[in-house]
Amino acid sequence: MPEAALSRDAAAPPAPRLFTRPAAAASCVAFVLIGMVQALYGPAVPGLRDTYGLSPAGAGLGLSLHFTGGVVGVLAFNAIHARISNRALLAASYTLLAAGTAGFALARDWPLALLAAFLGGLGFGGIDYGLNQLFAVGFGARSTAMLNILNAHFGIGAVLGPALVAWLGPDDYATAFGVCAVLSAVLVLATGGVRDAPRPEPGATGRLPSPQRGLVSRVLAGFLVLYILNVAVEAGVGGWEPTHLETVGYGVTFAASATSVYWLMMTVGRFLVVPLTLRYAPEIILTVCAAGMTGCLLLALVPGAAPYAYAGVGLFIAPVFPTGLPWLSRALPGAERAGAWVIAASMVGGVAAPPLLGVGIEGSGIHAVPWLLAALSAVSLAATVWLKRATGSGRVPV
Repeated sequence: MPEAALSRDAAAPPAPRLFTRPAAAASCVAFVLIGMVQALYGPAVPGLRDTYGLSPAGAGLGLSLHFTGGVVGVLAFNAIHARISNRALLAASYTLLAAGTAGFALARDWPLALLAAFLGGLGFGGIDYGLNQLFAVGFGARSTAMLNILNAHFGIGAVLGPALVAWLGPDDYATAFGVCAVLSAVLVLATGGVRDAPRPEPGATGRLPSPQRGLVSRVLAGFLVLYILNVAVEAGVGGWEPTHLETVGYGVTFAASATSVYWLMMTVGRFLVVPLTLRYAPEIILTVCAAGMTGCLLLALVPGAAPYAYAGVGLFIAPVFPTGLPWLSRALPGAERAGAWVIAASMVGGVAAPPLLGVGIEGSGIHAVPWLLAALSAVSLAATVWLKRATGSGRVPV
């Protein structure tokens, strides 16, 4: 076994298996579903404008309410998770998503549609939080590999959603949301194979000395920075790559296709990293990924290499979100809310990054896109290196 292998994990007691094989497969279907739902809002904009007489900005509120519900859902389900079973958490999340997507498809006026988008977002957040948290601890030494497989299915859904709207036509977006509602309702029936982990005894962990509490806070802050910046880079490339490529001389069709390749590489990268997660610790993989992202973004400054460089960014950034969660769980095993905070922070980063980058681009010009994104990636690399040193002993006592 290589020196960087998971020697610490091998010494740890085996984690409980929280999923039967059918339940794990159903969870992957659930991530295809939430990828589809998130990706439907953009292609549905023309149909929404026709149906409700909206401006482009008004139609975009659907996705905003969806993400707002997602953040609230992550934090709300995390707050009640200790009092309900894993099965109940997922069943409630699937039910909320089914109700929200059905409501969005059937709403007779725009305020009701926005309420439904928020309701569906609550379910989206519960599924995102619940399955990521449970996969992070539910498969023992294979948890990192399983998390990458799980999140790769989100990318599959993100491709299928727009394809479904293209096949049906934008004016028939309601049918696409209706399909998602039915699938979400069916998934409620697939929660029987989800188990609960043994709960710790009350008072099993004592009060920490102040220096240890301070280290826990700094490590959690480091993970928050890591996730916010990585999702900012992810959303920033997706939002600004087409404009940058057009500015440096590529055609509109080529730029759009290159951006599709970027998203495709994010899905491919999560499948490709699976065997590596069985040999190398998450912090090793994330350090290489952060360095690779930064290098590719700097390479994107060269016009002739830019499309290939952005594809490389997709490949390197792909494992970050799912691979970091097992590292977080191992580093802060007693910090039950840590996973929820980083997942919620990643959602906020994904929404806020494109407009904030737009402000920087207004001042620096489109040619500065790779520089701005590379700067964010470099800070992410620094945060990863710091976290690797801070958690070098395997875990921070909490």
